[in-house]
Amino acid sequence: MAMAGLYRRVLPSPPAIDFASNEGKKLFIDAIQAGTMEGFYKLISYFQTQSEPAYCGLATLSMVLNALAIDPRRKWKGPWRWFDESMLDCCEPLEKVKAEGISFGKVVCLAQCAGAEVQAFRTSQTTVDQFRQFVKKCSVSDGSHVVSSYHRATFKQTGTGHFSPIGGYHAGSDMVLILDVARFKYPPHWVPLTLLWEAMDTTDEKTGQQRGFMMISRPRRDPGLLYTLVIV
Repeated sequence: MAMAGLYRRVLPSPPAIDFASNEGKKLFIDAIQAGTMEGFYKLISYFQTQSEPAYCGLATLSMVLNALAIDPRRKWKGPWRWFDESMLDCCEPLEKVKAEGISFGKVVCLAQCAGAEVQAFRTSQTTVDQFRQFVKKCSVSDGSHVVSSYHRATFKQTGTGHFSPIGGYHAGSDMVLILDVARFKYPPHWVPLTLLWEAMDTTDEKTGQQRGFMMISRPRRDPGLLYTLVIV
């Protein structure tokens, strides 16, 4: 007998609020008016779903790198240079990621290898207030984005460790918008920032280290390299 498949999951609410629900739409509108959704537009322009069940870190990173308009300096397909999950193989073999997932440290390594500037923090190295400041900073501009590494169980969701980018912030309710890259499973959703902190403040059983977050930005260009000659 063939095994029955799964068609999405019901988003546990509370604690999450579906982005497309009436309440989710109101939070979105309020945040736009407050100016704390500026990073959302570039991220949503390059929003993608992970192509493999264990590729959440790769999908998140390729989405953020494309949103930041970082040139991979190598071809994807045909003549096109473009970040795709298949391009992110410089720190961990793709077959290993496909089978086992990827750690926080390896995602940081991949972001740096791709040419991005990265500030990474495990929860043991910072505080929830500092995390909030990073989220606010990224919510009012599109020059950098926050990627969160968290445990789904804190949100009553199925699954374990997961990566997704933060798409915006609602100051009035202190909530963040998670652009979940597992779109086949859960839609984008709002969660309390303090609860996301709790979800990050968990231990990755494979590494024995705390999860956390990273702020990924475009690299600061060397003044001597402002003009580049490209021969085609």
